[in-house]
Amino acid sequence: MHTNTLLVTSMEESTGKTAVTLALGRLAQDRGLSVGYMKPMGTRLQSNVGKTLDEDPMLARELLDLDSEMHQMEPIVYSPTFIDGAIRGQEDPEELAGVVEGHFADLAAGTDLMLVEGGGSWTTGGIVELTDPDVAARLDASVLLVADYEQPGSVDDVLAAADAFGDRLAGVLFNGVADAVFDELEQEVVPFLESRGVPVIGIVSRERDLAGVTVDALAAELGAEDLVSGDRDAYVERFLVGAMGGDAALRYFRRTKNAAVITGGDRSEIVTAALEAPGVNAIILTGGHRPTPAVLGNAEEKGVPILLATGDTLSVVDRAETVVNTGRARDAETIDRMRDLLNDHADVDALLGSPQGAEDGSDGDADT
Repeated sequence: MHTNTLLVTSMEESTGKTAVTLALGRLAQDRGLSVGYMKPMGTRLQSNVGKTLDEDPMLARELLDLDSEMHQMEPIVYSPTFIDGAIRGQEDPEELAGVVEGHFADLAAGTDLMLVEGGGSWTTGGIVELTDPDVAARLDASVLLVADYEQPGSVDDVLAAADAFGDRLAGVLFNGVADAVFDELEQEVVPFLESRGVPVIGIVSRERDLAGVTVDALAAELGAEDLVSGDRDAYVERFLVGAMGGDAALRYFRRTKNAAVITGGDRSEIVTAALEAPGVNAIILTGGHRPTPAVLGNAEEKGVPILLATGDTLSVVDRAETVVNTGRARDAETIDRMRDLLNDHADVDALLGSPQGAEDGSDGDADT
């Protein structure tokens, strides 16, 4: 039996690659296909040392009901310690590639479809000659490139990635696309890409519940104290660190949306600037300092939550980013939602083949 292999890669981190990969796994299983999963390089790590593992293979094992061993599913832990060693010449790229190929062969045995999830972005792994284009070539995989789209300049990066994958590229999936740019992407950018030989598999609109976490959930995960309650249902998708003067901060904050500003509680000019910016949905204070009653009163008036988190600014940023990035694909509900979105808005047949049964007796036009 020939195993079909699909490598799911992305332009950058946090484009929904895990959710897309696992949703495709579910869709394949719905079609009666047996599915395997591998993430050759673990990049979403919880610590730098010891038996640290990426959360994505653990989730895949649970949601796709696999009994593969973690060390097979994630043979390389791409931690800062590993990267330092590789730069000092302590890792042999050919040997690492052999390990990946060996585990892949074991995992692929007896499956109809092997899903391989790429590293942080398609260029991750260059230090050990295992970027996603390298992995795709070694595992003879076709490639789905998951990209976001904010403005036409994004197309430069998509073309560069498409060029690197060459004939292996099955197509591009634009994920989490905002309503404001949807028409431009669909009517102008997609025809342009296709005219350059880059197939577009689908466009999935931004869904609030797939794009971030509520202020309420963020506060709970950080164990933060509530100084001003405000709108707890607002979404946070990104973090800004307030470290500049008030005027510069206001210009910086005005350019964003669905953000939380993280700053020291003694930086009242930063907090005041954040309260003036319509895209700031929460302010997280660090260092144990509380702002003046006037600042808190201003936040109360504007309905912006202010949270007091323990720890210094950098450690709070790290924890907060982990909460938002892992909030996206952590549960079966999210994967099921993505499965429905892909079914409705992407050419799943191009990636997985026609559903079994559609090939018999008809020209494959059976409705799914």
